[in-house]
Amino acid sequence: MRMRLFAFALATLFAAPLQAAMVARPLDYAVDGKAMQSVLVYDDAVKTPRPGLVMTPDWLGITPDNLALAKQIAGKDYVVLVADVYGVDVRPKTPAEAGAATKAMYQDRAGLRARIGAALAQLKAQAGKAPLDGRHWGAFGFCFGGATTLELARSGADVAGVVSFHGNLSREPALADAIKAKVLVLHGADDTFESPEQIAAFQQEMRDAKADWQFVSYGGAVHCFAIPTADGSVPGCKYDERTAKRAFALMHAFFGEAFAK
Repeated sequence: MRMRLFAFALATLFAAPLQAAMVARPLDYAVDGKAMQSVLVYDDAVKTPRPGLVMTPDWLGITPDNLALAKQIAGKDYVVLVADVYGVDVRPKTPAEAGAATKAMYQDRAGLRARIGAALAQLKAQAGKAPLDGRHWGAFGFCFGGATTLELARSGADVAGVVSFHGNLSREPALADAIKAKVLVLHGADDTFESPEQIAAFQQEMRDAKADWQFVSYGGAVHCFAIPTADGSVPGCKYDERTAKRAFALMHAFFGEAFAK
């Protein structure tokens, strides 16, 4: 039942049904000797070249639920690479395992940037093999994935725009900023995972970087508001259909602007 509601909600959002020709193709590669396996997702029935987006999932990483979400977002509009930043030997099954995996990555921001940068490189390398236009690149992510997406922007990656859904906003001060991308942060106003001090520090970081940034705070929403399977079993982490629809629509418009050139 949960998955049926999930599919219906996002299908309604994009007014696009699940495609029989939706492809989910694993891509195997290595980063600093670590084996990774990301998944390329696109509708093969649509031959029109389109922008490419890197999606970093929540702390559980690549799961059937997160692949289903990627397919819904990709629709007819994008080619989406679901990024593996943990490695093939780390596939969390519980919140405790996911927490340990994310903690390790937060403690190695340089390594995290290398892994998300490699995922972007894998996506770009698919030009000519998948229906990519080869010119328009972006990234988005959820929770831990939102934080990872911000790290991609901080690395100075050549992408037009990045979107963080209820992502961790903290950064490692020792790492230099060179933000080229437009930045959109979608935040729940009642999210207790991010303190007012963290929000203020992030916004000052964007000012100091002279970034083209937006910070949207949704009233009544908490952490995980855009993840349909977030049922509240993790305290403070719950899906909000109304907010999710607004946020996904805003992301779609944001990328439309970012890719206009």
